[in-house]
Amino acid sequence: MTTARGAIIVGASSGIGKSLAHELAGDGYEIGLAARRTDRLTQVGNELPTKAYVATMDVTDTADARAGFDELLEAMPPVDIVVLNAGVGSANESLEWEPTRETIDVNVRGFCALATAAIAHFESRQDVSSDLDGQLVGISSVAARFGNPSTPTYNASKAFVSTYLEGLRHRQATRNANVSITTVEPGFVDTDLLLMDDPFWVASPETAAAQIARAIHRKRDHVYVTRRWRLVAWLFTLLPESIRRRMLTSRS
Repeated sequence: MTTARGAIIVGASSGIGKSLAHELAGDGYEIGLAARRTDRLTQVGNELPTKAYVATMDVTDTADARAGFDELLEAMPPVDIVVLNAGVGSANESLEWEPTRETIDVNVRGFCALATAAIAHFESRQDVSSDLDGQLVGISSVAARFGNPSTPTYNASKAFVSTYLEGLRHRQATRNANVSITTVEPGFVDTDLLLMDDPFWVASPETAAAQIARAIHRKRDHVYVTRRWRLVAWLFTLLPESIRRRMLTSRS
């Protein structure tokens, strides 16, 4: 008899999260879907080949988000994978406070609230007979690798996500629990969060989700999506800041 497995995706109502739900359900996982738009979550759940569970969640209300996460854990079969995909961003060269605050609330505070909840859940499962106690997957961005004059808060928030996940990997090396932590840094993906007017190397959400699912199954520490974005990250790491500034301001 096959034991049911569960995966929770936060930010699952559209884009990468929706496509990744289809990928993991196709691999046999029952899926916990979380986001603000209940109607869209229900629609996604109805399309999946496995059972779906829906939690309406606004990650900016961190107490409510963590409570909703716990409710999914209680309702679902053993949850082996948690994907944190919720994110917002907007062009904001004028540094208006409201979009700045929202980006920090979702991408930093909300992310941390659920990342710590996921780690606590996985570490509580050490008595489960399994080689792996769980896997946390965080969707960051290639934008984490540089500052951008048009989207300074978004890029900084993704730098936080990538660095935080790296810190969690270092932490897990000192713990008894065997928790895999995967950082995903996509480039341009054809979603509502595509902030550039003239993007290049744009992937479909389905292509991005397929590569993310592969990274999950291989327990990768870090992956660029699509893989060619490794070149951009490498280039921006090597270039002096003055050259990066000229490149970025010439496009703004």
